[in-house]
Amino acid sequence: MRKPTMIIRILFTAFILTATLSVTSAQSVSDKLQKNRDYTGATAHKDSYKAIYMIDVKDPYVINKTLRNIGNALNDPRLKGKLTIELVAFSDGVAAFLKNSPYESQLKALIEKGVIVAQCANTLKEKHMSRDQIFDFIGLVPSGNGELILRQAEGWAVIKP
Repeated sequence: MRKPTMIIRILFTAFILTATLSVTSAQSVSDKLQKNRDYTGATAHKDSYKAIYMIDVKDPYVINKTLRNIGNALNDPRLKGKLTIELVAFSDGVAAFLKNSPYESQLKALIEKGVIVAQCANTLKEKHMSRDQIFDFIGLVPSGNGELILRQAEGWAVIKP
């Protein structure tokens, strides 16, 4: 009789240990989920931040997403008063700046908020376009890629939505 009792005790102990480990593991996972849920993002410790966004396609979805992303960054409470943004268009991204495009009011609103908005001069030349075909309030840089290279070397975040 002693052996079956011992086996039952061993099995019962193993069951209790397994259950305890399962509960502890579940609590650990639950704690991690809660910790993740409580996360509110990085803290802005610097006095200033700089980002350059690029548009190089004519897809309205991408253009609108880029303009919306810039607006979201400008409205981020952590970055209020600390953020400088530039938007540069090159290649097919010139479509966003054409006088017949639907983005004029959005672009003007971003410029009013301090965003630098510029077009690549190489693109205009390669597409046989004149500056007269884009909004007259758009800046002009010699090369969109050059602008990205220079800004990144200056420590700007380069963002392609």
